[in-house]
Amino acid sequence: MTETPMPSEVLSVVQPVAARMVAERRGSKVWEAESKEHGRVAVKVGAPIEEERGYTALAPAREASVLHALGRPHVAYGTWERGTWSVQPWYDGDGLWPLWPGHRSDASAPIDYLTAAECVEAVDRLHSDGWCHGDIQPAHLIVTGERDGVRLIDLAFARGGTVKNLYDFPYPGCLVHYEAPEISRNVLATGRAVPSPSADVYALGASLLISATGKRAMVYPDDAERPVQRQAVVDNKRRPFDLPAPFGTVTDAMLSYEPYDRPPLSHVAAEFRRAAKEAKRDH
Repeated sequence: MTETPMPSEVLSVVQPVAARMVAERRGSKVWEAESKEHGRVAVKVGAPIEEERGYTALAPAREASVLHALGRPHVAYGTWERGTWSVQPWYDGDGLWPLWPGHRSDASAPIDYLTAAECVEAVDRLHSDGWCHGDIQPAHLIVTGERDGVRLIDLAFARGGTVKNLYDFPYPGCLVHYEAPEISRNVLATGRAVPSPSADVYALGASLLISATGKRAMVYPDDAERPVQRQAVVDNKRRPFDLPAPFGTVTDAMLSYEPYDRPPLSHVAAEFRRAAKEAKRDH
């Protein structure tokens, strides 16, 4: 195995026989590793990138603390000289974006309603446990092909239960492509916000939309700074789109400006399941 830049604290836990870096951005590094003791694992290491965004250093350990609170599998977590790290099971599968190229290239291609329903059900399960995710995006919806369907990953921003104070931080908002108007408004005003299940519904709708069309829900320049993006969300600069029902109508409702206008996820899942059955019957 080639040498990796994992901190020594992590190497002593993982003892990797193989590893590959799968992501490096915004102060976070992620590896897929084969561990002598723990099998295939995801290794996350965080470091600060800006003084006002020091949460990137705490995110790996905070996510592990969330997994512990939820009773979900995790291996270990701790600190290193620049931040925190965590080790958790690796889940095989693909994010929603690489699985849905068909409709992005051909608007007449059928919608994958079954996968859409499984994504909704994964978020709904988290809400049923009393938590909201706070950072839903296509890459965090892992379609495994297993009985559970979709794994919802990257829970560092999740709220709903107790996490260790040592690793906690105020919610800073998420990628603006998937940020609900009430979140953008509060982040612009105060620098932070409070995530909610209804904001998750919006983020999931935006994730489904961009994966199916290749276009984000709101109109702003590709190189716009985050405050400009957020102002476009607050101003409701919605991009028009024309998608077949029920996908289009349900997604449009999920992207409603007011939180109370967004549909319950149980309703969304039922609509998508019904459409999947009809599509199967017609073919």
